Amino acid sequence: MVRTIRYRMAVRKPRAGRLSPDDWVRAAVGAIARGGIAAVAVETIAAELGATKGSFYWHFKNRDALIQTALDRWEHVGTEAVIANLEQEPDPGRRLKSVLAAAFELGPMDRAEVALLANPDHPAAVRAVRRVAERRIAYISRQLEGLGWDRGQALDRAVLMYYVYVGHMQMTHVAPDVISRDARRRQAELVFDALAAGDPHRR
Repeated sequence: MVRTIRYRMAVRKPRAGRLSPDDWVRAAVGAIARGGIAAVAVETIAAELGATKGSFYWHFKNRDALIQTALDRWEHVGTEAVIANLEQEPDPGRRLKSVLAAAFELGPMDRAEVALLANPDHPAAVRAVRRVAERRIAYISRQLEGLGWDRGQALDRAVLMYYVYVGHMQMTHVAPDVISRDARRRQAELVFDALAAGDPHRR
């Protein structure tokens, strides 16, 4: 359910007069990717952007407002925009295979998601992680219903798929050399075959 997202820290020349709220939000998401919510420090991000704290307060009421906006961006890019793109494919089976392929191949590259899953560490982050999980599970469940599974079966299987995804994210974070790229592709296919394929009416 994710697309490749890379965040790099770079100290930039002062450009406070041209900074936009989006500049601060991108920097905040990058900070989350590097060190979780605790890494979202106004002074540190201001130094990274070559700005002053006054520039920050021109755009945001406080640190919590920046965190919330950064989480909204993470949620949109990694979930809502992905779902919108998937909806261009009319076949639910192909949509689901695309979800699994992206989750296994690209999910661990979203360092912000890895950090948030490991330790949300802020009420807004806890809510965002829960909201994203519910949205993704509901979307996967609908694809399974489209393949013929009844609502209860579809939900159970969607939850199991999400469990596998979260476990995969954690494993590739703590032991990245254990799972090769070819293995990830095979495992995505195995998850689909085990939980989505087959004749729902014979289960």
